Amino acid sequence: MIARIATYRNGPYLVRGDFVITDQDGETVELARRTVALCRCGKSRTRPFCDGTHKRIGFTAHGSPEGAPASVRSSDIVREDRRSRESP
Repeated sequence: MIARIATYRNGPYLVRGDFVITDQDGETVELARRTVALCRCGKSRTRPFCDGTHKRIGFTAHGSPEGAPASVRSSDIVREDRRSRESP
């Protein structure tokens, strides 16, 4: 299955498809939907998810050309396990 990530002009990344989001400890973040908006402005109160703050702060950034989102196969994504590098 292919995960698709589209960047919206002056807005979030919209992720659709088969994907998993993990926190910094490698724990899976439960998702209620197969499509999520991820924050690009860095000011969302619900990071990593978008809460619309980008509109209020005037965030600007380019978006993907219409109909040409970035695509990644789920099998090509490698999650780095940082816990194995941390010293006790």
